[in-house]
Amino acid sequence: MGTMEVTPNETETKEPAKQTETPLESLASICSVLAIGLFVMTFIFQNFEIPSASMVKTLLIGDHVLVDRITLAPPAKWAPFTRYRDVQRGDVIVFLKPGEPDLFLVKRAIALPGDRIHLRNGIVYLNGVAQDEPQAGKPLDDGNPQHAFNAFRDDFPNVPPDPYSGVTASWQYELPNHIQGEDLVVPPGKIFAMGDNRTESLDGRYWGFVPRENIVGRPMFVYWSFETPADQINKQSIGERIAFMGHIVLHIFSETRWKRTLHLIR
Repeated sequence: MGTMEVTPNETETKEPAKQTETPLESLASICSVLAIGLFVMTFIFQNFEIPSASMVKTLLIGDHVLVDRITLAPPAKWAPFTRYRDVQRGDVIVFLKPGEPDLFLVKRAIALPGDRIHLRNGIVYLNGVAQDEPQAGKPLDDGNPQHAFNAFRDDFPNVPPDPYSGVTASWQYELPNHIQGEDLVVPPGKIFAMGDNRTESLDGRYWGFVPRENIVGRPMFVYWSFETPADQINKQSIGERIAFMGHIVLHIFSETRWKRTLHLIR
C-alpha cells in the first residue's frame, strides 16, 4: 500500500482569532460596575462623617464611618436572604432628624416603645432601673459651665420654661403629653435616642422621639479618622471648605488617627 504524506498545515488546528472589546462594550462594562457600586452605596452601605462632639467617646469629630443600611431596614420580600432585625436598646443609629428631613444625626437608642425613662443627675433610669453606661458623659464640677448640672437636661423629663434654649417649639408643646409620674413613656412606633456625650448633646431631650421610619441604619466601623476642629461644622462657605481640603492634603499622614482605622462602633 502506498503512503500518503500529510503536510503540517493539514494537521494543525487554527487558533481562533482574538476578539477585542469594542468601545461600546467597554462603556457598557464601566456603566455596569458604576451601577453596582451606586446600588451598594445607596441601598446597602453609606458613608458619613461625624461633625460634632455629641457622641464622644464613642465617635470623634472627624470620624468617617460606614453605615449598614440593611439590618435595621423594613424587611423586603424580594430579598428574603437578607438579615433584618428591629432596633435594640443600646444600638447606635443613624436617622433623619424629626422636623428636619434633610439632616442626618447619629445617636444611641436608649428606650423603645412602651419603655419608661427618666434621668436623675445625668443617670438614666430605664423602667425604674439605673443603667450602667460607662460610655456616657455625666455632669461634672470641673469649672466648665457646659458640664455643670442642668435641671432640664440632667433631671429629665420636666417641662422647660417657655422658650428654652435648644428645645423645639413642637417638642415643648408635646412633651407634657408623654410624662407619667416622673417618667417619659415612649409611644408606639417611636424610639428615644440620646448622644453619649450627654452634657453636649442636643438629642431627644430637646426635640423628641425618633419615628421608626426615620432610621436609616447603624454605623459599623470607622474607616478613616482625621483630626478636625470642633468649629469646622460652622465653616460652610466654598472658600472655607477648599481651605480645609487643602489642609487635609498637606496633613493627611500626620493628622490621621491611624489607631481608629477599622474601629468597631458599639
